[in-house]
Amino acid sequence: MTKGERKGLRTWIEIDRKAIRNNFDVFRSLISKKTKLMAVVKSNAYGHDLIQFSKEMEKRGADFLGVDSMTEARALRREGIALPILVLGYTMPELLAEAAQDDVSIAVSTLETLEAISKAKLSKPLKIHIKVDTGMHRQGFLISDMPKVLSRLTVNRFTLNASVEGLFTHFASAKNPSFPKDTQSQIDEFKKWVMAFTECGITPIVHAAASAGTLLFPESHFDMVRIGIGLYGQWPEKAVRSFLQSRMTLKPALVWKSLIAETKKLPKGSKIGYDLTETLSKDSTIAVVPIGYWHGYPRALSSVGHVVVKGNEVRVLGRVSMDMLTIDITGIPSVSVGDEVTILDNDDASLVSAEGISGLIDASWYELLTRLNPLIKRIYK
Repeated sequence: MTKGERKGLRTWIEIDRKAIRNNFDVFRSLISKKTKLMAVVKSNAYGHDLIQFSKEMEKRGADFLGVDSMTEARALRREGIALPILVLGYTMPELLAEAAQDDVSIAVSTLETLEAISKAKLSKPLKIHIKVDTGMHRQGFLISDMPKVLSRLTVNRFTLNASVEGLFTHFASAKNPSFPKDTQSQIDEFKKWVMAFTECGITPIVHAAASAGTLLFPESHFDMVRIGIGLYGQWPEKAVRSFLQSRMTLKPALVWKSLIAETKKLPKGSKIGYDLTETLSKDSTIAVVPIGYWHGYPRALSSVGHVVVKGNEVRVLGRVSMDMLTIDITGIPSVSVGDEVTILDNDDASLVSAEGISGLIDASWYELLTRLNPLIKRIYK
């Protein structure tokens, strides 16, 4: 991006469409032509902008979009996005009518929700995906609930005012290829649900695998896969990358940038930032970058984080403030106010990558990406 293109922006996020296309094609190539691909765009598309990323997925040929809430689903429908949408999180009873009206499918994981659907005044039947708990022990019906669930879905079929569009589960530990036992156990239990539904004459879209499951467990692809982190070019786990990177390439799509707002020379012994937590060990040149933890740069990166200035990885000095960083630019020639600073890069080997930053503070790159402030402008190119 040129200075003219980013005029008026102190910080911005660039999203690479070619990287998105690469990642989509990787996952599409792993599944059969009959298997649907759901693009999981919850949490502002993992920091990549809910609306813009969803439109990219529509262009690429995704079959479904996965969101967390009716708030996200509503935003997509208001933008004219017509793809099938599944709300993966909890939907409150007062929003069931809106879901039905806007043709938004919802996850159902409790008998209480089934009861609420039967009582709701709906303009047309609601599409539901039954969520079953095969070992994650979070959302979902346990296998002991199966008789009650099937009874509600069959005996009350004509009074429920809902159609069973999907049946799904979620894997708890599909990210380590060396330990497949738990995931295989979940697949085996899930197949019992699939068989029971089939025997009752219910033939939903069956889905279980997210990014890691899709990559490592082909037998879990069923009728649809749900791809989140992988579409954004991030591996679900380091172990998955080590196992597969020689066979396929995922390309991180997101780069976060800012600029130099101020520079100054300080003598050895000067103390930096809130609580004066860092003392300069030599005469230094410092710079101020106008982003901080409000923007999504973790405060835990105080004195240990890095950013890139003119191709050089430079360290954050002192405390990360709400809206500012102080960085050490000593020895870098001709740094001026307005020069670009890369806060988060798309080079996996860099300390400034999502994985590199997360490693410095023992965090998850899922968390880092989804916490990028949604008010920062995303620029697709």
